[in-house]
Amino acid sequence: MNAAELATSLETTSKIAAIVHLFKAEFPDARVDLKPWCNDDDTRRLVDPESLDIGFHLPGWSPRYECRSILVQTRLYGDEGGDGPVGLGRLLGLEIVGFSYEGEEWRLSTIASWHFLGRKQPVPEIQEKFKHFCRQVFTLYATPQENAA
Repeated sequence: MNAAELATSLETTSKIAAIVHLFKAEFPDARVDLKPWCNDDDTRRLVDPESLDIGFHLPGWSPRYECRSILVQTRLYGDEGGDGPVGLGRLLGLEIVGFSYEGEEWRLSTIASWHFLGRKQPVPEIQEKFKHFCRQVFTLYATPQENAA
């Protein structure tokens, strides 16, 4: 679901801003897009309501990234009480997908193996930056008890 649509509370908006900040710390040239999905019926049927989605666009296609646009899907599982905003739910993992004008080039999932899959992949240095970003998002969503462990 578009991050902009989930920004309905201070807590959720703060989480979205923190994710954007973490991404921009690793990839400062990226431009953020809080509404990566079109607002039409066909697209709405495909969008995961328990996913906080943010797009990022590089200034142009990059051989180091093997893409121009990046979709970050933060997969969430409800919230602690069951009534709160989706953006504050428990983090299941992240899906990061790199796109070029030809479509999807690569994908990284923290839900599975943390390996890059696809016909093209970013250089190892950039792969490590994406993985570092993912670890930071996990820290952001960790409960105080998990941080103390």
